[in-house]
Amino acid sequence: MKRPLTVFLGLSAVAAVAYFSFSHWAIRHENISFYDEARQRPIAVDLAVRRDTEMKAEAGMTMLPVAIVSHGNTVKNTEYSFLANVLAARGYLVASIQHDLPTDAPLMTTQGSLYVGRLKVYERGEKNIIFTINQLKKRIPYADYDHLTLLGHSNGGDISMFFAQQHPELVRRVVTLDNLRVPFVTSGAAKILSFRSEDPHFKTDPGVLPDSKIAKQAGIEIVDTGAQHNELSDRGPESVKSRIQSTLDQFLSEPTNSNVSPIDPRILHNDPRAMGP
Repeated sequence: MKRPLTVFLGLSAVAAVAYFSFSHWAIRHENISFYDEARQRPIAVDLAVRRDTEMKAEAGMTMLPVAIVSHGNTVKNTEYSFLANVLAARGYLVASIQHDLPTDAPLMTTQGSLYVGRLKVYERGEKNIIFTINQLKKRIPYADYDHLTLLGHSNGGDISMFFAQQHPELVRRVVTLDNLRVPFVTSGAAKILSFRSEDPHFKTDPGVLPDSKIAKQAGIEIVDTGAQHNELSDRGPESVKSRIQSTLDQFLSEPTNSNVSPIDPRILHNDPRAMGP
């Protein structure tokens, strides 16, 4: 039995890589520059969306679920295409926001203070997300901005979790990649998936991760990647990114209480295994 199982797993891995590679041509990417007059602040956004689902949404046949991606410190918003492509393949409108600017003060750590002194950074990220959503509503009105999926790496994961704390009515899923400062939402209002590193230079603050009992009750899934902290972006090895993609894809297939559901990306291939939305 071991050999057939090995062959099956190998073929499954090849199929997964092929589907993500093949789906890339069908995804439209667009770089947009917004400007927040109230804060005198430019906000760059990288959009990704499947062309066929976008056309259906434009025709009033469906609504696009929305995902917001937030980058880590010193990493650009465009360096998470391995996540954006999975989301877009499932029919999401994906907005990757550039939260920091070269003129911003460096990210600092102040031991003993709330979120190690980064509250203003998280509040700025919250405002960036709200502003971006309001701008996208004008530009792409055929998307569901009331049931968000949030993804973020490191500091971007903390921004995502902070936003979910402040706006639980808007958030249905949160995916973090090694966020270290903001405690997880444990109300169960949002489904949570978190990928963790094994990096001695990046330690999670006490109280951020829930214990196993609370995590189970809240529907929180925590995945140890064995990777380094900075490998959880496009900069990481293909083996790490492929594992994250597969787990994320499965997580996105699980239902939430949103009326707008992601689609099965295998529809791109007319795969008979694709069973409905």
